[in-house]
Amino acid sequence: MSSAQAILAALPGRFIPGKLTREVSYYFSIGDQKVTLRLGPQRCEVVPGNAGNADCVVKADPAVFEKLVVHGQAPGALDIARGRFKTSDVGLLSLLKDAFRPA
Repeated sequence: MSSAQAILAALPGRFIPGKLTREVSYYFSIGDQKVTLRLGPQRCEVVPGNAGNADCVVKADPAVFEKLVVHGQAPGALDIARGRFKTSDVGLLSLLKDAFRPA
């Protein structure tokens, strides 16, 4: 199991119910991992592959993804400039960070 797989598999256990007020979906392309994350006020579901239109698309190098999801560190300017991190909605990244307990 890759680092990205382990991080994604652990997300439901770190989810904080009640932090979100609406349904939000994320599509992650992390290295060779493609996963959809569906979040709601009381749910966190990790679905393999692309499960439909996502509110936020994230393409990231596995190390940058780990910093964001596990350590709550936003990607740096160099990560973005070098193409190691791309997203369709920067605002939804903070919502993602707030929905989970620290690892």
